[in-house]
Amino acid sequence: MVERTAPDPEFEALLRYIQESRGLDFRGYKRTSLRRRITLRMEAVGVDNFGAYRSHLEAQPSEFDDLLNTVLINVTSFFRDEEAWEVLRTQVIPAIVANAEDDRSIRVWSVGCASGEEPYSIAMLFAEEMGTADFCRRVKIYATDLDEEALKVARLATYSPRDVEGVPAALLEKYFERTNNHYLFERELRKCVIFGRHNIVHDAPISRIDLLLCRNLLIYLEAETQGVVLPRLHYALNREGYLFLGKAETQLARSALFRPVEMKHRIFAKLPQEWRRPLAGAFMSGRGTRAEQPLADVQLLQAVANEIGTALLVVDDNGLVSFANTSARHLLGVGEIDLGRPFQDLPISYRPIELRGPIDEAFRNRRGVRLDDQEYRLNQNEVMRLTIDVRPLQRADGSPYAVLLTFHDHTRLHEMQRELEAAQENLEQSIEELQSANEELETTNEELQSTNEELETTNEELQSTNEELETLNEEARSSNDEMESVNEELRIQGEQAASYRLYLESVLRAMNGGIIVIDAKHNIQSWNRWSENTWGLRAEEVVGTSFDALDIGLPLRDLRDALSAIQDGSEEQIDREMEGVDRRGRRILCRVRMSPLSDEGGAGQGVVLVFQDVTEERTAEDYARHLGRILGRALNEIYFLDPKTLRFTLTNEGAQRKLGYTARQLSQMVLPDVLAGISAGDLHALFAPLVSGGQDEIVFETMIQAAEGRHYPAEICMQYFGEETPPILVAIVHDTSDRQSLTPNGAN
Repeated sequence: MVERTAPDPEFEALLRYIQESRGLDFRGYKRTSLRRRITLRMEAVGVDNFGAYRSHLEAQPSEFDDLLNTVLINVTSFFRDEEAWEVLRTQVIPAIVANAEDDRSIRVWSVGCASGEEPYSIAMLFAEEMGTADFCRRVKIYATDLDEEALKVARLATYSPRDVEGVPAALLEKYFERTNNHYLFERELRKCVIFGRHNIVHDAPISRIDLLLCRNLLIYLEAETQGVVLPRLHYALNREGYLFLGKAETQLARSALFRPVEMKHRIFAKLPQEWRRPLAGAFMSGRGTRAEQPLADVQLLQAVANEIGTALLVVDDNGLVSFANTSARHLLGVGEIDLGRPFQDLPISYRPIELRGPIDEAFRNRRGVRLDDQEYRLNQNEVMRLTIDVRPLQRADGSPYAVLLTFHDHTRLHEMQRELEAAQENLEQSIEELQSANEELETTNEELQSTNEELETTNEELQSTNEELETLNEEARSSNDEMESVNEELRIQGEQAASYRLYLESVLRAMNGGIIVIDAKHNIQSWNRWSENTWGLRAEEVVGTSFDALDIGLPLRDLRDALSAIQDGSEEQIDREMEGVDRRGRRILCRVRMSPLSDEGGAGQGVVLVFQDVTEERTAEDYARHLGRILGRALNEIYFLDPKTLRFTLTNEGAQRKLGYTARQLSQMVLPDVLAGISAGDLHALFAPLVSGGQDEIVFETMIQAAEGRHYPAEICMQYFGEETPPILVAIVHDTSDRQSLTPNGAN
């Protein structure tokens, strides 16, 4: 016999808590591997014993997801173990297609499908063998796993270039669509793959399967659990079905249930079993039967009970569970191992309601009891409403020998109509589970096969060591994949940071001004190209030095008070103008703008100083003011006119004095108002060559009509400045009265 180590009470208590809280039953997993992976999560969260980790799970429910991802190592890939898949493509799949009638569908089941690479791989091989149209019409692929997060990834069917490295180029081109940096599996084939959550150890298997893939899953289970799972895989297959195991599962198929087809690659065929079991339940063969009455066909009664669709449970007069049909097993969690056990030991005896009292009442009064609208909580999120009938089963003399409990589901229908596609898949799976219930009764005798494995102690220990090594290899691959993913993310972030740095340096170099960034201690952090050219100091010489000690051609000590005001938050921005000398000795006028440098939280990190050389700008402003003063005081008359309306927009003091009008009065007048005898139309025609660019200036003589009816002769020089905004006409007027008095004809 295999010597077993004593179980750790704290560890077993943790496993029971996980099962009761989330319905995750890890009792069939190998304790060494399971303990090692749970310990990894304990180290990650910083707890040192199983009791403390249970408290952590109670306080942090989100930890269940991380624990499940650690325990269920989802190591998979497309066409993993290429030689085995080649045997599948050339031998197994053609045989399945050849043996299937044209009107019969082909059913494939991928157990432990993880993120979907395995079912999509088998889909491509069947599509290649049958053609896409025939495949979509006849093939159904069921892909199940215990990890709901992995199933979400599988349903998306979106994979990175690294994930599809194992897909041959021809299949990758044919069955995948490239989108940005990912590959999306072909939509029509994807519709034929049905994903669902399933526990191979406890849930009823899918039936009538032609090809069953269960690769590197059994190596994680204890020998007793393997003895339960293998019969389930056996009855799930059709009579000519195939089983495809992983390369590490050498001893797991040594059973009378399967024969090897390709031992090297772990491909097996089902061996039919010609025996059958009697119907479970002591009340069919024991108390209360009469010898003179013929027994009904056992299989017929069994099929009727299983096909009713209502959960039925029978408790005999000794308080033992005598019978439970398929619906009761699914709904109430009553397994075949519970037949013959005291009813009071089952959770259904007190949940959703205490049933021992109504059962005693039915025995005592020989009358049925009805319990309406009982709340039955399946898990934290799912609640059912049940009506429970408790009816006595009586002998010929009227004495009860058993009680029949009937559980009717009256949950509101609208809660079952959330997702139509998911409902159709669940309905199809439920029908298949009902059809497979009859075969599920065979599992008891098949459990006897597990005793044979105990006789092979030495081989099992060697195989266990090999499986442990394979498990460690799987974990190493998983860790390596995670590390490569993290390295890739760090590389991308580094490239982005380098790109941002180069971009920022380019912006700073291109700016026509000096940018100096100092930290909270006034140490220089940044010094751009303009600052180098202006002050003659390279960035390497000043970065890291104190700004207060910087020796350039500006009196930086005058900025200390302003820097302090920026840093203590009393000022948001300060502008100063300072005179200095650049590195060539040229006197310059600098405008300095100081702003705070803050982080995302608003905390001060330093000060940003922006320097601008405004020497030429100030010179131009001074020149413009100087020119304006000269023109304003000139004796000649200078008018600025709107080219369209000929309205006075600006006049100098000489024009106002000569015409006798104020600037306000002239702003409301037009040029024809002061030109005697010339209309606006004549003036527009006169100025047309000037406005069109045909002439640079126009000079003409006329009579000026001043205020109070005065007239005087004048020569007007007109110029047009169309590039100004808005364009203007400039008229420079010379009084020619003195010129006319000097002519001989002008003497009286």
